[in-house]
Amino acid sequence: MFRRLPEPAVAPVSITIDGMPVEAREGDSVAAALLAAGHARCRSSSVSDAPRGPYCMMGVCFDCLVEIDGAANRQACMVRVAPGMRVATQDGRRELRA
Repeated sequence: MFRRLPEPAVAPVSITIDGMPVEAREGDSVAAALLAAGHARCRSSSVSDAPRGPYCMMGVCFDCLVEIDGAANRQACMVRVAPGMRVATQDGRRELRA
């Protein structure tokens, strides 16, 4: 379904997704890293529990919300991967911290 286009050698970046180590590419968005690692689901909707995943890849739709380094409701398509980043998929509604 999703595959990477051939590119010149790019430095790997180690992150974790739901506790599992994953190699991403330097410059990838978190959403691109999720898709490349085979994670088509980022969250489930709060009303119907339907699976949601990256859709627009440009910050408009909010379907790619994930928890990044403990901060919930982050748009995965708008955040670049960083070494040691911890990404967790979300289930249902999340509360914002004050």
